Amino acid sequence: MPIKLDALVTAPRLLLEAHLQPLQGTRFQPTGFPNLGAATYDGPNGERMLLVESAQSMANRLETVCWDKPSDDWVKPLRGLPLVKVVKRSKSKDGKEIREALTNTVLEAHRINSPYVLESKDKSVFNLLKSELADMDEGPVDIKKLAAVLLKLDTNSLIHGVFLAKSDLAGGRLRLPRALSSFIEAADVREAQSGGVKNDHVKPGKGGEGQTSSEGFGNVPFARSEFTSPNITAYFNLDLAQIRAFGLGDAVSQLLIALALFKIQALLHSGLRLRTACDLEVTESGTVIKRPTGFVLPPLAELESALPDLIAAVAKEQKWPDDRVTRVNWG
Repeated sequence: MPIKLDALVTAPRLLLEAHLQPLQGTRFQPTGFPNLGAATYDGPNGERMLLVESAQSMANRLETVCWDKPSDDWVKPLRGLPLVKVVKRSKSKDGKEIREALTNTVLEAHRINSPYVLESKDKSVFNLLKSELADMDEGPVDIKKLAAVLLKLDTNSLIHGVFLAKSDLAGGRLRLPRALSSFIEAADVREAQSGGVKNDHVKPGKGGEGQTSSEGFGNVPFARSEFTSPNITAYFNLDLAQIRAFGLGDAVSQLLIALALFKIQALLHSGLRLRTACDLEVTESGTVIKRPTGFVLPPLAELESALPDLIAAVAKEQKWPDDRVTRVNWG
């Protein structure tokens, strides 16, 4: 059954908010940053705010729910989407070739701009991009053409965003911002201070008072900062205007929107264990559509059912090959 996206046809953005709470207890551990720790700040009304998960981390988490690690493939509803896989080739003792999956553009840092893709001795992807986009070395970047090339090579990059920072590729100017962005904030936060001890029951005093030795012996007490909040919110922003601006047609636009909605629903359904001490769930008030009015977020099961047909329709229209994995040999 096709999903209903009529309310999004002319809307510039889809804005969603999901209200969250700790799965157990009241405390949670936010993301931390080097030399900063937890990112607390003053809100516009003077309330103490906390960044629970950054936009960069959420982008990665929205990708993780799309990948089936045991089978080294998309989760079933997304199978058939083009991507780039990096394969490490070697030989067994009896001379047979062994191909080991190393990484791919769904999970790799910087996605298709990964050094494992573009800096490999196998220059197939680099040369393809250079060949397809050679006429952009001077003048403005043709976003429609860039999007068309990425659609058949690494479809997910149209949602995740891409920055091909190579001087040999249009002077390093090939980039698309994220179409889907997200972050999690908590309001009116309070610190929950606790601590513990790293126990060494064999040589508890080896490292001196409160310190380990250079080898790691000794008891070590430590402090731990967690937080409580009556209002934890995950925000999602889908740039519908950008997807339409790709100029790839209605079938592609519907596929990209459905893919983005799948990511959101899959993350909210099963991907909110952000850390050992930060396991969240959606509250009874659930997900709220802020814009546009009248749109109803399709359930995860409905998206899972619709996506294979949407992928098949785009594959037929765009004349994708049966094998939509571009492989790069590493090493």
